[in-house]
Order: sequence, then structure tokens, then C-alpha cells
Amino acid sequence: MSADSPKKRVIVADDHAIVRSGTIAVLSEIDGVSIVAEVADGLSAIAEIKKHQPDLLVLDAAMPHASGIEVLADTRRWSPDTAITLLTGFTSAGILANWLAADVDGILLKSCSHVEMRTCFEAVLSGGRFISKDASEILERTTPVEAITNREREVLALIAMGRQSADIAKRLNISARTVEKHRASLMAKIGVNSVAQLIAYALREGLLDEHRQM
Repeated sequence: MSADSPKKRVIVADDHAIVRSGTIAVLSEIDGVSIVAEVADGLSAIAEIKKHQPDLLVLDAAMPHASGIEVLADTRRWSPDTAITLLTGFTSAGILANWLAADVDGILLKSCSHVEMRTCFEAVLSGGRFISKDASEILERTTPVEAITNREREVLALIAMGRQSADIAKRLNISARTVEKHRASLMAKIGVNSVAQLIAYALREGLLDEHRQM
């Protein structure tokens, strides 16, 4: 990048300060990069994205106030040219497959090396796509279930908390009948016959951790 070229604007969104500082340290090694904001929750991320229209958003999957998937959706709405790299501690094939299906530009596990992280950011900032080696191996060796929607994840999290259909419906501003449809869809996708099996799958796959702030 020449000295006259505009700097690539980057936002880092993660609720752990040590992760943000480590990510920013790697980004700072790349010529022509400017960190325009670092945030610790989803709503702040959305506000900064609207304000800065960044070239790259480095995004955690689970944050307070708005989940990573919700931030991704708002980014696509308010700043469609922003490239998005998921930086996550989740190692569930189901979660990674859903982010891949959401067409993110990069996927990194938080266990990745310094070199791999930098390689990913350089590739994505240049218009490419990068999936870390560990994430690729997880996706290749596991056949994920049919994609679970964000609304189904919300319903699942509330079911796991012991909420009844009427209570879930009120919380999500949907009908109790719609809640039952989501429950049936979840069971069909996952291939289970009881709520206990549904919750066991969700715990194993990390789906409840992703909505821990609900």
C-alpha cells in the first residue's frame, strides 16, 4: 500500500480485553491499517459500525447485549462493504457451519497462532477469504445438522432455561404456536425426540454458550 492510499479502517469487537489487545497488536503490524474502534458488547459494535463504515470487523460470536450473529446482520444492513472475520472460542461444527453459511470473510479460532491471525487479516483486507486450519479441520471431519436459525437458537436457549412456550412467546414477541413450530423444527433438524435430548445436544455443541447473555 502506498503512502497516499487511505488506511483500512478496522473495528475489533470482543468482550474480553485481553483478546482485543492481542488482536489489535497483530493488526498494528499490518501496513495501512487504522483501528477506529474497539468495543466490548454487541450494541456498541453496531453503533461504531454505523459511524465508521469500517473495511474490516473482527467479531466475537458471543457478546453482551447483542450476539455476534445479530451484529453481523446489522453490519450487512448498515455497512454492506465491511468484511467480517469471526474470531471465536467455539469449536462446534454446527456453530462454525452457520457462520460459514452466513458468508463471513474469515473464520479464526482463538487458539490460532499469531502468524495465522495476521495471514487471515491480510487476506481479508485484500478482498480474499480465509478459514483457519483448525476451523477447516473441524468442518471437514464433522457433518453439521441442517442450519439452525438465529430465532431457533433463541428459542432453544429459553427452553434450556426451563421456560414454557407461553413465557418464551412473550419474551420473543411471537405466538405460542410459533414457539412450538420452532421446537418441532429444532428436533427434526437435530434428530431427537425429547426436550432432554435437545438440551443435551445444545450443551455439547455450545449453542447455549452463544446465547449466554439472554
